[in-house]
Amino acid sequence: MAVELRHLRCLVAVVEEGTLTDAGIALGVSQAAVSRTLAALEAELDATLVRRTSRELAVTDVGATVLVHARRVLAEADVLVREARSGHATLRLGYAWSALGRHTLPFQRRWAQVRPQTALQLVRTHSPTAGLAEGTCPLSVVRTQPDARRYDSVVVGLERRFCALAADDPWARRRSIRLAEISDRTLLIDDRTGTTTLSMWVEGERPATEPTNDVDDWLTVIATGRAVGVTAEATVSQYPRPGVVYRPIRDAEPIAVRLAWWRGERHPATDTAVELASALYREA
Repeated sequence: MAVELRHLRCLVAVVEEGTLTDAGIALGVSQAAVSRTLAALEAELDATLVRRTSRELAVTDVGATVLVHARRVLAEADVLVREARSGHATLRLGYAWSALGRHTLPFQRRWAQVRPQTALQLVRTHSPTAGLAEGTCPLSVVRTQPDARRYDSVVVGLERRFCALAADDPWARRRSIRLAEISDRTLLIDDRTGTTTLSMWVEGERPATEPTNDVDDWLTVIATGRAVGVTAEATVSQYPRPGVVYRPIRDAEPIAVRLAWWRGERHPATDTAVELASALYREA
């Protein structure tokens, strides 16, 4: 036997109602059915979740832990049912770093005009697929080519690359930077979700690197002057930070901005998102 939603609902009802009888009333089943379902869950987990006495029920430490997860699973199940019944009433758009940059707000505002029947929710997920692999969103903004065996994607625009550096760095007085110049600096790289790799430089002319795992950490280190960063244009408008300036890299290849989704699992609002994002990048 595997743990089922009815087992979790039973546990939650028992805890919230306080007695097996009241839990049965809340669930619309008999007290005996509640007792059997709770016992089945405890047997499956090989743990006592609720201690029964003649006067009261007491949740064990294990039961309290299971209860937290049970409530979370049931809440997610409710969301699943509501979205399925409402015909995908919400589109969760994932992103890992900078969403659509300066186009993010216009995208949100125009979305409400062109697709009022579908709510838009932006979800930041620090993963290479910006939430697709994790199941947190059906559509995501990515700036690297996703695995074509698992995901479909389309390019909606191109962005320039910028060098991020401390505001008091000598380069801050310049209008632009050349890629080769960065070879003499320490470069912060996010290997998980970033768009910068050492393949941008020829072997033997590659900069020293330090790892970073989050845009806030990235900006904090850059502000100290210890290292510089290379990033997509979207970061410039999405993350202004006192002590950090951005300068365009005039000889670097642009970055393709893509919308991606699971192959064979296309959200009904995908075409709208692609058309709207593409239009915003064309207008830039």
